[in-house]
Amino acid sequence: MVGIGWLIGATNLPGEWYASLAKPGFVPPNWAFPVAWTILYVMIAIAGWRTFRREPSGKAMLAWTAQLALNFAWSPVMFTMHQIGTALVVLVGMFVAIVSYIGLEMSRDRLAAALFVPYAAWVAFAGVLNAAIWRMN
Repeated sequence: MVGIGWLIGATNLPGEWYASLAKPGFVPPNWAFPVAWTILYVMIAIAGWRTFRREPSGKAMLAWTAQLALNFAWSPVMFTMHQIGTALVVLVGMFVAIVSYIGLEMSRDRLAAALFVPYAAWVAFAGVLNAAIWRMN
């Protein structure tokens, strides 16, 4: 999964278009994104593996799959299609799927749920950043 995330990131780079956009002062440095996403993808994979092993076709696995599909859609929508507003909609859907997964797993697998908490925080931050970039441009 980390490899798929890297592949999507490598084929949908921010590039000159993103560099030219007005951005708020709280944008992390560029090096922080691949570091954060590598750690998060490992945590997402562990949580998904734990859920799949227990209940491969349950609601939690559906929420896990939905968040991953939305996660993988965001970079192409933002950086290749240059659709800042649509990318924000994708992030909101991703956040809802992440929070749903946490809620579904909290009583069944606290570790899987806990592994998604930093992911939820990062996606919430990404949503605020995405919204600010959309507003400024």
